[in-house]
This record gives sequence, structure tokens and C-alpha cells, in this order.
Amino acid sequence: MLPHVIVTVNTDGTLTVMIDGEPFVPEPFAPPWRRTSFGTLIDRISDQRRTPVRVEVRETDGSVFTDIITPAKKHPTEPDPVPQAPKLVARPELFEVTADGFVPGEDVAVAIIITHTDAAHTGIARALLEATQLDASPTGEVVLLGRVSGTYEIVSRR
Repeated sequence: MLPHVIVTVNTDGTLTVMIDGEPFVPEPFAPPWRRTSFGTLIDRISDQRRTPVRVEVRETDGSVFTDIITPAKKHPTEPDPVPQAPKLVARPELFEVTADGFVPGEDVAVAIIITHTDAAHTGIARALLEATQLDASPTGEVVLLGRVSGTYEIVSRR
């Protein structure tokens, strides 16, 4: 029996994904699945299983589309990867960004924007970032933006 993937499109454009009745969620700290990530999502699911999958897409208007997706075939000239010894990875240097004045529980954007966090019940928002994530910003600035309150805080690493 083929794995059964059910993708439900939510009214906000996010996707809820189930595989054989089990939730399939994005990696930790990754944004939710969206319509724009549908192709990548399906490739990831089919490539992980290396078998065709039955995909059912349930739209917000009640319509349902079904298809069988097969994983990409390996190119015959590509050699099988040679197993290598695990490499030691240095622990990332973390940089904490904290600001207050947010509405308790509100969604707070952390700009570069690479992630979101929630304000605590006290209205304080906190985000942990890897220092390498800030290297992409020439100013080293991070913006915390409350999507409900409009509160914002600019914090400089430098």
C-alpha cells in the first residue's frame, strides 16, 4: 500500500500535513508549511520514502485533488555516496535578543527575519540566534516586531 499524504490548505495559506494519519511538521524553528513550499514539501516526503506516495490536497473551498507522486530517480552516472566518519561540529555561538513592552502571548517577529517567537505572559519576547545567522546582516541589527501591538525593538549586536 502506498503511503497516504493528506495536505490540508488552511485559510491563512499554511498547510497541515499528515502521512498515514501522523502529523508531518517542519523542522524545529522553521516556518510553517505554506502553499509556496508545496513542491519542496512533496519532494522531501517522496525522497525520504524512496517510494511513490498518494497525495491528497484538500482546499479551503472543499475541493480535493489526488495524485500519485514518485520520487526522483537517481541519475545513473551518480555514484552512491561513500559513508564517511562523522565530523566534529563546533557548538554555535548564540546571541540573545530580549525586549519588553509586548502584548502577552503575541507573535513577535525577529528580523533578519529568520524565525518567530512568542512573548511570555509578562510581555517580554526572547529569541536565541546563532551568531552565524547575524553575519548575513552588515549592521548586526535584529528587530523584534510585535504583530499585534506594533511594538518594536531594534537591538544591535555590535
